[in-house]
Amino acid sequence: MAQLTDDCFAFSGPLLRIEAMERLIAERITPVAETERVPLHGARGRIVAADVKAPVALPPFDNSAVDGYAVRHADLRSDADTTLAIAGRLTAGARADAAIKAGEAIRIFTGAAMPKGADTVFMQEDVTVDGEHVTVPKGLKLGANRRLAGEDVPAGAVVLPAGTVLEAQHIALAAALGLIEIVVRRRLTVAIFSTGDEIVEPGTARHGAAIYDSNRFLLTELLERLGAVVTNLGILSDDPDTLAGALKRAAGHDLVLTSGGVSTGEADHVRSAIERVGNLVFWRVAIKPGRPVAMGVVRGAKPGESAAFVGLPGNPVAVFVTFVRVVKPLLRRLSGARPDKLIPLPVRAAFAYKKKKDRREYVRVTLRRAADGEIEAVKHPQDGAGVLTSLTETDGLLEFPEDVTAIEPGARVGFFSYAALIG
Repeated sequence: MAQLTDDCFAFSGPLLRIEAMERLIAERITPVAETERVPLHGARGRIVAADVKAPVALPPFDNSAVDGYAVRHADLRSDADTTLAIAGRLTAGARADAAIKAGEAIRIFTGAAMPKGADTVFMQEDVTVDGEHVTVPKGLKLGANRRLAGEDVPAGAVVLPAGTVLEAQHIALAAALGLIEIVVRRRLTVAIFSTGDEIVEPGTARHGAAIYDSNRFLLTELLERLGAVVTNLGILSDDPDTLAGALKRAAGHDLVLTSGGVSTGEADHVRSAIERVGNLVFWRVAIKPGRPVAMGVVRGAKPGESAAFVGLPGNPVAVFVTFVRVVKPLLRRLSGARPDKLIPLPVRAAFAYKKKKDRREYVRVTLRRAADGEIEAVKHPQDGAGVLTSLTETDGLLEFPEDVTAIEPGARVGFFSYAALIG
Protein backbone atom coordinates (compact mmCIF):
# COMPACT_ATOMS: atom_id res chain seq x y z
CA MET A 1 0.00 0.00 0.00
CA ALA A 2 1.22 3.49 -0.77
CA GLN A 3 2.57 5.48 2.16
CA LEU A 4 0.78 8.79 2.58
CA THR A 5 1.08 11.17 5.51
CA ASP A 6 -2.08 12.79 6.83
CA ASP A 7 -0.64 16.29 6.55
CA CYS A 8 0.62 15.89 3.01
CA PHE A 9 -1.93 18.28 1.53
CA ALA A 10 -2.14 20.79 4.34
CA PHE A 11 -2.92 24.23 2.97
CA SER A 12 -4.12 27.31 4.78
CA GLY A 13 -5.67 29.28 1.92
CA PRO A 14 -9.12 28.80 0.41
CA LEU A 15 -7.80 27.79 -3.05
CA LEU A 16 -4.73 25.71 -3.78
CA ARG A 17 -2.74 26.59 -6.89
CA ILE A 18 -1.79 23.73 -9.18
CA GLU A 19 1.95 24.31 -8.72
CA ALA A 20 1.58 24.15 -4.94
CA MET A 21 -0.47 20.98 -5.20
CA GLU A 22 2.12 19.29 -7.43
CA ARG A 23 4.94 20.35 -5.10
CA LEU A 24 3.18 18.90 -2.06
CA ILE A 25 2.52 15.65 -3.90
CA ALA A 26 6.21 15.37 -4.84
CA GLU A 27 7.39 16.16 -1.31
CA ARG A 28 5.02 14.13 0.83
CA ILE A 29 3.85 11.05 -1.09
CA THR A 30 5.94 7.89 -1.10
CA PRO A 31 5.66 5.57 -4.12
CA VAL A 32 4.62 1.96 -3.70
CA ALA A 33 7.62 -0.13 -2.68
CA GLU A 34 6.71 -3.55 -4.08
CA THR A 35 8.42 -4.59 -7.32
CA GLU A 36 8.29 -7.46 -9.77
CA ARG A 37 10.20 -8.74 -12.78
CA VAL A 38 8.29 -8.66 -16.05
CA PRO A 39 9.23 -9.88 -19.53
CA LEU A 40 9.78 -7.25 -22.19
CA HIS A 41 6.62 -8.27 -23.99
CA GLY A 42 3.85 -6.77 -21.90
CA ALA A 43 6.09 -4.28 -20.09
CA ARG A 44 4.76 -1.22 -21.94
CA GLY A 45 3.30 1.28 -19.48
CA ARG A 46 5.08 -0.17 -16.45
CA ILE A 47 7.36 1.94 -14.22
CA VAL A 48 11.08 1.10 -14.00
CA ALA A 49 11.87 0.44 -10.33
CA ALA A 50 15.66 0.95 -10.40
CA ASP A 51 18.18 2.30 -12.89
CA VAL A 52 18.80 -0.16 -15.72
CA LYS A 53 22.42 -0.19 -16.92
CA ALA A 54 23.66 -1.40 -20.28
CA PRO A 55 25.31 -4.84 -19.91
CA VAL A 56 27.06 -4.36 -23.27
CA ALA A 57 27.96 -1.48 -25.56
CA LEU A 58 25.58 -0.52 -28.34
CA PRO A 59 26.63 -1.13 -31.01
CA PRO A 60 28.94 -3.80 -29.61
CA PHE A 61 31.49 -3.38 -32.44
CA ASP A 62 32.46 -0.87 -35.14
CA ASN A 63 30.21 -1.40 -38.15
CA SER A 64 29.18 0.10 -41.45
CA ALA A 65 26.24 2.49 -41.62
CA VAL A 66 25.75 1.95 -45.37
CA ASP A 67 26.20 -0.52 -48.20
CA GLY A 68 29.51 0.31 -49.85
CA TYR A 69 33.26 -0.14 -49.56
CA ALA A 70 35.39 -0.03 -46.41
CA VAL A 71 38.81 1.57 -46.85
CA ARG A 72 41.78 2.97 -44.95
CA HIS A 73 41.51 6.73 -45.07
CA ALA A 74 45.33 6.99 -45.12
CA ASP A 75 45.29 5.35 -48.58
CA LEU A 76 43.15 8.06 -50.15
CA ARG A 77 44.56 10.78 -52.36
CA SER A 78 43.56 14.30 -51.40
CA ASP A 79 43.95 15.74 -54.90
CA ALA A 80 42.24 13.08 -57.05
CA ASP A 81 40.15 9.92 -57.06
CA THR A 82 41.74 6.75 -55.67
CA THR A 83 41.62 3.27 -57.19
CA LEU A 84 41.84 0.34 -54.75
CA ALA A 85 41.85 -3.44 -55.10
CA ILE A 86 38.71 -5.19 -53.86
CA ALA A 87 40.06 -7.67 -51.33
CA GLY A 88 36.90 -9.23 -49.89
CA ARG A 89 33.23 -9.06 -49.01
CA LEU A 90 31.55 -8.64 -45.61
CA THR A 91 27.84 -9.06 -44.90
CA ALA A 92 25.97 -8.30 -41.69
CA GLY A 93 26.66 -11.03 -39.15
CA ALA A 94 29.85 -12.24 -40.82
CA ARG A 95 33.07 -12.26 -38.79
CA ALA A 96 35.70 -9.75 -39.94
CA ASP A 97 38.71 -11.98 -39.33
CA ALA A 98 41.08 -10.57 -41.97
CA ALA A 99 42.64 -7.14 -41.70
CA ILE A 100 42.53 -4.73 -44.60
CA LYS A 101 45.90 -4.00 -46.20
CA ALA A 102 47.30 -0.85 -47.76
CA GLY A 103 45.74 -0.16 -51.14
CA GLU A 104 42.75 -2.41 -50.55
CA ALA A 105 38.98 -1.95 -50.22
CA ILE A 106 36.44 -4.44 -48.89
CA ARG A 107 32.87 -4.69 -50.11
CA ILE A 108 30.71 -4.18 -47.01
CA PHE A 109 27.01 -4.09 -46.20
CA THR A 110 25.00 -2.14 -43.64
CA GLY A 111 25.56 -3.44 -40.12
CA ALA A 112 28.58 -5.56 -41.04
CA ALA A 113 31.57 -5.38 -38.71
CA MET A 114 34.37 -3.11 -39.92
CA PRO A 115 37.47 -5.08 -40.92
CA LYS A 116 40.53 -4.42 -38.81
CA GLY A 117 42.37 -1.36 -40.10
CA ALA A 118 39.41 0.09 -42.03
CA ASP A 119 38.10 3.40 -40.75
CA THR A 120 35.94 4.89 -43.53
CA VAL A 121 33.13 3.65 -45.79
CA PHE A 122 32.16 4.94 -49.22
CA MET A 123 28.53 4.54 -50.26
CA GLN A 124 28.14 2.16 -53.19
CA GLU A 125 26.37 4.78 -55.33
CA ASP A 126 29.38 7.11 -55.03
CA VAL A 127 32.02 4.72 -56.42
CA THR A 128 32.90 3.12 -59.74
CA VAL A 129 33.61 -0.63 -59.90
CA ASP A 130 35.76 -2.10 -62.68
CA GLY A 131 36.27 -5.82 -62.24
CA GLU A 132 38.44 -6.39 -59.17
CA HIS A 133 39.01 -2.70 -58.52
CA VAL A 134 36.95 0.19 -57.15
CA THR A 135 37.56 3.89 -57.71
CA VAL A 136 36.46 6.20 -54.90
CA PRO A 137 36.09 9.99 -55.13
CA LYS A 138 38.22 12.47 -53.25
CA GLY A 139 36.97 14.56 -50.32
CA LEU A 140 35.36 12.00 -47.97
CA LYS A 141 36.15 12.68 -44.33
CA LEU A 142 37.91 10.23 -42.04
CA GLY A 143 35.36 7.98 -40.29
CA ALA A 144 32.51 8.71 -42.69
CA ASN A 145 29.68 6.14 -42.63
CA ARG A 146 31.31 4.21 -39.78
CA ARG A 147 29.43 3.52 -36.55
CA LEU A 148 31.74 3.19 -33.58
CA ALA A 149 31.29 0.62 -30.83
CA GLY A 150 29.40 2.21 -27.93
CA GLU A 151 28.52 5.42 -29.80
CA ASP A 152 24.83 4.81 -29.03
CA VAL A 153 25.27 3.40 -25.50
CA PRO A 154 28.57 2.74 -23.67
CA ALA A 155 28.65 -0.43 -21.58
CA GLY A 156 27.60 0.34 -18.01
CA ALA A 157 25.67 3.50 -18.86
CA VAL A 158 22.22 4.07 -17.34
CA VAL A 159 19.80 3.55 -20.21
CA LEU A 160 16.47 3.39 -18.37
CA PRO A 161 16.47 5.58 -15.25
CA ALA A 162 14.22 4.67 -12.33
CA GLY A 163 10.79 6.19 -12.87
CA THR A 164 10.77 5.73 -16.63
CA VAL A 165 7.33 4.88 -17.99
CA LEU A 166 8.15 2.14 -20.47
CA GLU A 167 7.08 2.73 -24.05
CA ALA A 168 7.82 0.77 -27.22
CA GLN A 169 11.12 2.58 -27.81
CA HIS A 170 12.38 1.79 -24.30
CA ILE A 171 11.52 -1.88 -24.73
CA ALA A 172 13.32 -1.93 -28.09
CA LEU A 173 16.43 -0.46 -26.44
CA ALA A 174 16.33 -3.08 -23.69
CA ALA A 175 16.04 -5.84 -26.30
CA ALA A 176 18.94 -4.39 -28.31
CA LEU A 177 21.07 -4.69 -25.17
CA GLY A 178 20.15 -8.35 -24.75
CA LEU A 179 17.77 -7.93 -21.81
CA ILE A 180 14.71 -10.14 -21.54
CA GLU A 181 13.04 -8.70 -18.43
CA ILE A 182 12.90 -5.50 -16.36
CA VAL A 183 12.24 -4.87 -12.66
CA VAL A 184 9.20 -2.61 -12.35
CA ARG A 185 7.01 -1.34 -9.53
CA ARG A 186 3.76 -3.14 -8.99
CA ARG A 187 0.60 -1.74 -10.52
CA LEU A 188 -1.47 0.71 -8.51
CA THR A 189 -4.89 -0.34 -7.26
CA VAL A 190 -7.67 2.23 -7.49
CA ALA A 191 -11.24 1.98 -6.23
CA ILE A 192 -13.80 4.21 -7.94
CA PHE A 193 -17.45 5.01 -7.35
CA SER A 194 -19.92 7.69 -8.33
CA THR A 195 -22.23 9.41 -5.89
CA GLY A 196 -25.65 10.97 -6.23
CA ASP A 197 -29.28 9.96 -6.00
CA GLU A 198 -29.77 11.28 -9.52
CA ILE A 199 -27.26 8.86 -11.09
CA VAL A 200 -28.27 5.50 -12.56
CA GLU A 201 -26.44 2.74 -14.41
CA PRO A 202 -26.51 2.81 -18.22
CA GLY A 203 -28.81 0.12 -19.51
CA THR A 204 -31.20 0.31 -16.55
CA ALA A 205 -34.55 2.07 -16.25
CA ARG A 206 -34.18 5.81 -15.82
CA HIS A 207 -36.71 7.74 -13.75
CA GLY A 208 -37.73 11.22 -14.82
CA ALA A 209 -35.03 13.25 -13.07
CA ALA A 210 -32.18 10.73 -13.36
CA ILE A 211 -29.14 10.77 -15.61
CA TYR A 212 -26.94 7.91 -16.72
CA ASP A 213 -23.53 7.69 -15.10
CA SER A 214 -20.65 8.40 -17.50
CA ASN A 215 -17.98 9.35 -14.98
CA ARG A 216 -16.99 5.85 -13.88
CA PHE A 217 -16.60 4.79 -17.51
CA LEU A 218 -14.44 7.84 -18.21
CA LEU A 219 -12.32 7.30 -15.10
CA THR A 220 -11.92 3.57 -15.69
CA GLU A 221 -10.57 4.14 -19.20
CA LEU A 222 -8.22 6.89 -18.05
CA LEU A 223 -6.93 4.86 -15.10
CA GLU A 224 -6.40 1.66 -17.06
CA ARG A 225 -4.59 3.59 -19.77
CA LEU A 226 -2.14 4.63 -17.04
CA GLY A 227 -1.70 1.02 -15.94
CA ALA A 228 -3.83 1.01 -12.77
CA VAL A 229 -5.93 -1.94 -11.64
CA VAL A 230 -9.45 -0.57 -11.15
CA THR A 231 -12.14 -1.78 -8.77
CA ASN A 232 -15.55 -0.44 -9.78
CA LEU A 233 -17.69 0.05 -6.68
CA GLY A 234 -20.72 1.32 -8.58
CA ILE A 235 -23.04 4.15 -7.63
CA LEU A 236 -23.61 5.21 -4.02
CA SER A 237 -26.54 7.27 -2.81
CA ASP A 238 -26.18 10.63 -1.08
CA ASP A 239 -26.17 9.12 2.40
CA PRO A 240 -23.35 9.92 4.85
CA ASP A 241 -23.38 6.49 6.50
CA THR A 242 -23.34 4.64 3.18
CA LEU A 243 -20.52 6.79 1.87
CA ALA A 244 -18.42 6.50 5.01
CA GLY A 245 -18.77 2.72 5.03
CA ALA A 246 -17.82 2.44 1.36
CA LEU A 247 -14.77 4.64 1.83
CA LYS A 248 -13.60 2.61 4.81
CA ARG A 249 -13.96 -0.68 2.92
CA ALA A 250 -12.08 0.73 -0.09
CA ALA A 251 -9.07 1.83 1.99
CA GLY A 252 -7.18 -1.36 1.08
CA HIS A 253 -6.46 0.20 -2.31
CA ASP A 254 -3.72 2.71 -3.07
CA LEU A 255 -6.21 5.35 -4.13
CA VAL A 256 -9.95 5.87 -3.69
CA LEU A 257 -11.46 8.06 -6.39
CA THR A 258 -15.00 9.40 -6.39
CA SER A 259 -17.00 11.78 -8.55
CA GLY A 260 -19.79 14.02 -7.29
CA GLY A 261 -20.64 15.18 -3.81
CA VAL A 262 -17.67 17.41 -2.97
CA SER A 263 -19.09 20.90 -3.55
CA THR A 264 -20.63 23.23 -0.99
CA GLY A 265 -24.23 22.09 -1.43
CA GLU A 266 -26.05 20.69 1.58
CA ALA A 267 -26.74 17.43 -0.30
CA ASP A 268 -23.06 16.83 -1.08
CA HIS A 269 -22.00 14.35 1.60
CA VAL A 270 -18.61 13.04 0.46
CA ARG A 271 -16.69 15.68 2.40
CA SER A 272 -18.46 14.89 5.65
CA ALA A 273 -18.00 11.15 5.08
CA ILE A 274 -14.26 11.62 4.58
CA GLU A 275 -13.99 13.52 7.82
CA ARG A 276 -15.58 10.55 9.63
CA VAL A 277 -13.16 7.91 8.29
CA GLY A 278 -10.05 9.94 7.51
CA ASN A 279 -8.73 13.43 6.95
CA LEU A 280 -9.90 15.92 4.36
CA VAL A 281 -6.97 18.27 4.06
CA PHE A 282 -8.04 20.40 1.15
CA TRP A 283 -11.05 20.51 -1.10
CA ARG A 284 -10.68 23.41 -3.49
CA VAL A 285 -8.14 23.84 -6.27
CA ALA A 286 -7.68 27.03 -8.29
CA ILE A 287 -8.74 25.41 -11.55
CA LYS A 288 -11.65 25.78 -13.96
CA PRO A 289 -13.52 23.66 -14.74
CA GLY A 290 -13.30 21.68 -11.54
CA ARG A 291 -12.73 23.87 -8.49
CA PRO A 292 -14.32 21.50 -5.93
CA VAL A 293 -11.63 18.81 -5.75
CA ALA A 294 -11.21 17.07 -2.39
CA MET A 295 -7.98 15.35 -1.48
CA GLY A 296 -6.97 13.54 1.66
CA VAL A 297 -6.56 10.19 3.38
CA VAL A 298 -9.09 7.49 4.29
CA ARG A 299 -8.43 4.85 6.93
CA GLY A 300 -9.56 1.25 6.70
CA ALA A 301 -10.74 -1.29 9.25
CA LYS A 302 -7.32 -2.98 9.57
CA PRO A 303 -4.59 -1.39 11.72
CA GLY A 304 -2.42 0.91 9.62
CA GLU A 305 -4.59 0.51 6.54
CA SER A 306 -5.05 3.75 4.62
CA ALA A 307 -5.41 5.06 1.10
CA ALA A 308 -5.05 8.33 -0.69
CA PHE A 309 -8.39 9.88 -1.55
CA VAL A 310 -9.46 12.22 -4.34
CA GLY A 311 -13.02 13.43 -4.74
CA LEU A 312 -13.75 14.92 -8.14
CA PRO A 313 -16.66 17.12 -9.21
CA GLY A 314 -19.78 15.58 -10.73
CA ASN A 315 -19.78 17.21 -14.17
CA PRO A 316 -17.97 15.01 -16.72
CA VAL A 317 -15.84 17.74 -18.33
CA ALA A 318 -14.70 18.86 -14.88
CA VAL A 319 -13.94 15.21 -14.11
CA PHE A 320 -11.73 14.97 -17.19
CA VAL A 321 -9.86 18.21 -16.56
CA THR A 322 -9.26 17.55 -12.87
CA PHE A 323 -8.17 13.99 -13.61
CA VAL A 324 -5.47 14.99 -16.09
CA ARG A 325 -4.24 17.95 -14.03
CA VAL A 326 -4.79 16.75 -10.44
CA VAL A 327 -5.20 12.98 -10.29
CA LYS A 328 -2.60 12.07 -12.91
CA PRO A 329 0.31 13.80 -11.09
CA LEU A 330 -0.76 11.99 -7.91
CA LEU A 331 -0.89 8.65 -9.72
CA ARG A 332 2.53 9.16 -11.26
CA ARG A 333 4.02 9.90 -7.85
CA LEU A 334 2.31 6.92 -6.21
CA SER A 335 3.51 4.63 -9.01
CA GLY A 336 7.10 5.86 -8.82
CA ALA A 337 7.01 7.50 -12.25
CA ARG A 338 8.87 10.69 -12.94
CA PRO A 339 6.69 13.81 -13.29
CA ASP A 340 5.12 14.58 -16.65
CA LYS A 341 6.92 17.01 -18.93
CA LEU A 342 3.86 18.80 -20.21
CA ILE A 343 5.03 21.38 -22.73
CA PRO A 344 2.24 23.36 -24.39
CA LEU A 345 2.24 23.82 -28.14
CA PRO A 346 2.09 27.54 -29.01
CA VAL A 347 -0.90 28.32 -31.22
CA ARG A 348 -2.88 31.44 -32.07
CA ALA A 349 -6.21 32.19 -30.39
CA ALA A 350 -9.05 32.82 -32.83
CA PHE A 351 -11.32 34.23 -30.13
CA ALA A 352 -11.49 36.66 -27.22
CA TYR A 353 -11.75 35.37 -23.66
CA LYS A 354 -11.88 36.81 -20.14
CA LYS A 355 -11.10 35.01 -16.88
CA LYS A 356 -10.57 35.62 -13.19
CA LYS A 357 -7.10 36.22 -11.86
CA ASP A 358 -5.36 33.60 -9.67
CA ARG A 359 -7.12 30.69 -11.34
CA ARG A 360 -5.81 28.25 -13.99
CA GLU A 361 -8.40 27.81 -16.72
CA TYR A 362 -8.71 25.24 -19.47
CA VAL A 363 -10.74 25.93 -22.61
CA ARG A 364 -11.81 23.25 -25.09
CA VAL A 365 -10.72 24.08 -28.64
CA THR A 366 -10.42 22.75 -32.16
CA LEU A 367 -7.33 23.48 -34.23
CA ARG A 368 -7.42 24.78 -37.79
CA ARG A 369 -4.92 26.18 -40.27
CA ALA A 370 -5.57 29.83 -41.06
CA ALA A 371 -5.13 31.41 -44.50
CA ASP A 372 -1.66 32.69 -43.53
CA GLY A 373 -0.55 29.18 -42.57
CA GLU A 374 -0.71 29.70 -38.80
CA ILE A 375 -2.36 27.13 -36.53
CA GLU A 376 -5.39 28.68 -34.82
CA ALA A 377 -7.42 27.49 -31.84
CA VAL A 378 -11.20 27.84 -32.15
CA LYS A 379 -13.21 27.73 -28.95
CA HIS A 380 -16.05 25.23 -28.71
CA PRO A 381 -19.38 27.09 -28.73
CA GLN A 382 -20.54 25.36 -25.53
CA ASP A 383 -18.26 25.55 -22.53
CA GLY A 384 -20.43 24.12 -19.77
CA ALA A 385 -18.76 21.54 -17.53
CA GLY A 386 -21.54 19.05 -18.28
CA VAL A 387 -21.29 19.18 -22.09
CA LEU A 388 -19.58 15.90 -23.01
CA THR A 389 -19.65 16.67 -26.74
CA SER A 390 -17.32 19.59 -26.03
CA LEU A 391 -14.68 16.90 -25.43
CA THR A 392 -15.56 14.65 -28.36
CA GLU A 393 -15.79 17.51 -30.87
CA THR A 394 -12.51 19.23 -29.96
CA ASP A 395 -8.78 18.48 -30.22
CA GLY A 396 -7.57 19.53 -26.79
CA LEU A 397 -7.35 22.26 -24.18
CA LEU A 398 -5.87 25.72 -24.06
CA GLU A 399 -4.24 26.53 -20.74
CA PHE A 400 -4.60 30.07 -19.39
CA PRO A 401 -2.24 30.74 -16.43
CA GLU A 402 -3.28 32.33 -13.16
CA ASP A 403 -1.96 35.80 -13.96
CA VAL A 404 -3.81 36.07 -17.28
CA THR A 405 -7.18 37.83 -17.18
CA ALA A 406 -7.94 38.43 -20.86
CA ILE A 407 -7.12 36.85 -24.21
CA GLU A 408 -7.51 38.78 -27.46
CA PRO A 409 -7.80 37.25 -30.95
CA GLY A 410 -4.33 36.69 -32.36
CA ALA A 411 -2.69 36.12 -28.96
CA ARG A 412 -0.21 33.29 -28.52
CA VAL A 413 -1.64 30.65 -26.21
CA GLY A 414 -0.57 27.22 -24.96
CA PHE A 415 -2.33 24.12 -26.37
CA PHE A 416 -2.37 20.58 -24.99
CA SER A 417 -3.72 17.78 -27.14
CA TYR A 418 -5.92 15.20 -25.42
CA ALA A 419 -3.34 12.53 -26.27
CA ALA A 420 -0.62 14.49 -24.43
CA LEU A 421 -2.85 15.09 -21.40
CA ILE A 422 -4.07 11.51 -21.09
CA GLY A 423 -0.64 9.91 -21.58
